[in-house]
Amino acid sequence: MSVERINPAELSPPTGFSHAVVTAGSRTVFLAGQTALDTDGKVVGGSSLPEQFEKALTNLLTALAAAGGTPSDLARVTVYATDIADYRANVRELGRIWRELAGRDYPAMAVVEVVRLWDDQAAVELDGIAVLP
Repeated sequence: MSVERINPAELSPPTGFSHAVVTAGSRTVFLAGQTALDTDGKVVGGSSLPEQFEKALTNLLTALAAAGGTPSDLARVTVYATDIADYRANVRELGRIWRELAGRDYPAMAVVEVVRLWDDQAAVELDGIAVLP
């Protein structure tokens, strides 16, 4: 079995993690948690949960594409939110963003409220597992 770590130049350079990990055989891709970081490692979107969600999902999908996958290959996504009430208040907008970026094929998902995320200004983080054909 071999493991390939993929860190696309379009994402902030990783420190202590890889953006995507691909294993040989079943082509399972483990996607690291993505926040609304730009390529300079700065959180964008201010305090707007929808803006941060859009950037975090874009980052997750960028890592997936670099590993050879598409949104329909996502098998599992976990969303970590620092304010579940804010997440619920914006759920329609977040759904629109998901459909626009990832389509209507939804993976198994969970939304978990957390006290804080690694990036102090981050309001949301997404990680995932994809299985490529």
